[in-house]
Amino acid sequence: MNYPDISIIIPVKKFNARLELSLKKCLELDYPKYEVIVFPDEKFSEFEGKVKIIPTGSIGPALKRDLALKHSNAELFAFLDDDAYPEKDWLKNAVKHFENKEIAAVGGPGITPEGSPIMEEASGGVYASVLASGNYIYRYMPTHLQEVDDYPSCNFIVRRDIFEKVGGFNQDYWPGEDTKLCLDITRGLGLKIIYDPEVVVQHHRRLLFMPHLKQVANYALHRGYFAAKGEANSLKPAYFVPALFVIYILTGAVISFYNRIFFLIYFNSLVFYYSLIFFHTAFTVFGQRRKRSLFLKLRLVLLIAKGIILTHFCYGIFFIKGLTAGKLKEETS
Repeated sequence: MNYPDISIIIPVKKFNARLELSLKKCLELDYPKYEVIVFPDEKFSEFEGKVKIIPTGSIGPALKRDLALKHSNAELFAFLDDDAYPEKDWLKNAVKHFENKEIAAVGGPGITPEGSPIMEEASGGVYASVLASGNYIYRYMPTHLQEVDDYPSCNFIVRRDIFEKVGGFNQDYWPGEDTKLCLDITRGLGLKIIYDPEVVVQHHRRLLFMPHLKQVANYALHRGYFAAKGEANSLKPAYFVPALFVIYILTGAVISFYNRIFFLIYFNSLVFYYSLIFFHTAFTVFGQRRKRSLFLKLRLVLLIAKGIILTHFCYGIFFIKGLTAGKLKEETS
């Protein structure tokens, strides 16, 4: 197998415990030709000499990732978040796809680490539920090899020349810069992005409820904004479903007040909705082969079910907000 040079790129605000774990795992990778470059706001001494630490000042993640073009000559850039760490064969499993010149980038699942705190595990359970992520659960758990047109930058390996050709990440959007990059690659250049279930990273989650919902709101806001602009990979029907659900809930409540027949339909639809979420979540949690007490399983079911419901509402509201928003500016945190 040909082993191209790879630079692992990690943008971060400052050194932290999760970055420490990520760097340790990166240094244990089973791959012969790679380096690790960290772009923090300010320099830190940990791992000095083992990884490149290049302070950037207070700029956003997209700008930090773009600095890879200035500080690396590697053939491939492997983008990783500071709260994610790779499996040992991460790079080996990815590079085989680049023997096909039509493939510009490769991504893989970001799995919630086993043994995470329960509120973090519940957040991961929301994302990994088909009732929350629909067909996009492959981003959070291994499924099957497939071609995709949109993939998050927490586990994304791309050809340097392609990254440079499309101008890197669009710094005007965060966290939507990866969507724009993928659109430039697939629609702009006509190249492919491959999802491989064996290109695995372990990805810590935001805690339920507020940190998780804040992240969902950011995603939904930018997705709605891109949909309003007519961007192809944001016009899929699945992205509109939560917004339509929110509209149904609000208008249905008003109509039900005046029409008893509609009230019965509306009430029964809500019972079905809540029952579906609860029983599907219970089936999933109790079907997992992880050792948990009965109490912990029940608690996790209730947390994930509540998280799915709140995620639906949050995504729907902020998607609508994104549809009507003006210019969105990049955040720096």
